[in-house]
Amino acid sequence: MGTAVEFRHINKSFPGVHVLKDISFTVEEGEIHALMGENGAGKSTLLNILHGVYTDFEGEVYLHGKKVAFKNPNDAILNGNISKVHQEIMVVEELTVGQNVTLGYEPKTGPFIDFNKMHSDVDAILQELNCNFTSRDIVRTLTAGQKQMIAIAKAVYHHSNIISLDEPTSSLTSKETQALFAVVRKLKKEGITFLYVSHHMDEIFELCDRATVFRDGQCIATLNIKDTTEDELIHAMVGRSVSAVAQRMKPSQAREEVVLKVEHLGDDKAYKDVSFELHKGEILGFYGLVGAGRTEVMRAIVGADRQLHGSVYLKGKPISGGWNSTKALRAGIGMLSEERKSQGFNKLASNIDNISISSLEKYMSGIFISDAKKKANAEHFFEELDIHPRLPEYQTVNMSGGNQQKVILAKWLSTDVDIIIFDEPTKGVDVAAKAEIYRLMEDLVAEGKSLIVVSSELPEAIGLSDRLIVMSEGRITKVLSDRKDFDSDAILNYAITRFLHREGKLA
Repeated sequence: MGTAVEFRHINKSFPGVHVLKDISFTVEEGEIHALMGENGAGKSTLLNILHGVYTDFEGEVYLHGKKVAFKNPNDAILNGNISKVHQEIMVVEELTVGQNVTLGYEPKTGPFIDFNKMHSDVDAILQELNCNFTSRDIVRTLTAGQKQMIAIAKAVYHHSNIISLDEPTSSLTSKETQALFAVVRKLKKEGITFLYVSHHMDEIFELCDRATVFRDGQCIATLNIKDTTEDELIHAMVGRSVSAVAQRMKPSQAREEVVLKVEHLGDDKAYKDVSFELHKGEILGFYGLVGAGRTEVMRAIVGADRQLHGSVYLKGKPISGGWNSTKALRAGIGMLSEERKSQGFNKLASNIDNISISSLEKYMSGIFISDAKKKANAEHFFEELDIHPRLPEYQTVNMSGGNQQKVILAKWLSTDVDIIIFDEPTKGVDVAAKAEIYRLMEDLVAEGKSLIVVSSELPEAIGLSDRLIVMSEGRITKVLSDRKDFDSDAILNYAITRFLHREGKLA
């Protein structure tokens, strides 16, 4: 086997930010090579250079020993045989699987698309990848894991011999993740090379051969996975020791006072008969598998979606009719959405505007909004949350995922809300940023705020929560009120209990 990819002295800058600094390393043919580093370390930027998204950079890229300079991603696919599987699942929901896989490259007979050939070619690929759906299935009927497999099938369709996977498991269940890993291992045996970006250490050690570590835009080291440890990798990434596991560093701040009470909430679809209480100073965890209905419950509480049944009480007072997110904000409750790119911030706005958008009344000078006050508030949170780059006018959409999450956090902290719902707060976030978010949560409850944390990561749910609520198929299956009862096996059992009942596996 030779060298599949070689980066030589890559430098890349954006206005005011030097993102990549003299990056040089190689990726061998037929290996799964991890790219690791904190959010903002430069991993995604390097992949964008490889795939022709960014063409204005210094340095050289070689594929299989030949220097390349792709004009755009289409050029990279056609002439470089390289494809990228994005963190966000990118499909056209109303088209068939076959149409999605071949989109823009459909087989034709004369001027017309040859649908029979399209579906037979794609079905052959799906069979090779052990997928349990067909080319003619409509994409909106598939699960998140199946949709992610479409991206893999697309890479195979283009005969790609180098595939980049950017946080591919962020929306997948454990079972779907293992199915993806099986496909990756199968393609590796066929000589396919993978560049793999993930913040999940267990995935890196389970799947990858080597890892190149980035820190502050520089290449720190390339390590053999079998010869290193998780602590060594984390230390290389952040330059210090950071716990990758959520754990409480301060005593519980939970009190008897109930600040939020939910009674028999339901929408007749995603969740039914949900009742619970949130106490002042408490971190209340919600755990469950994908489809458990946790997010839908939270969206109803903050008025983003309408609930059909039940009651919600804030500080003892029932919420009135016409409840919406604006009224919820005024009442002192906010939510950090799991879908940060589509629901967390304005893609067209700068950091200063995204941070201030929900608290504009704080920056008024007479009848006008003071830009100086907005800037001072943004700069305070740049320092408090360690946001990079520390540029108020920088477009939030151009930042790394972890720093985008911090901007959204700053937006809600600027509002002085008393109750904050965190929906998958560390999704796609590196270990150092996770530690910062966990520290911030403890600081918030110490200040008297109350938090609900929705997480699909069991160690995170167990490590953070004062009490833990487990949901399955839209219902609460267990409330664990004492941390000494937080047993991972038992919690997982509660998370699948109703699934097992439905399948007739439990009495």
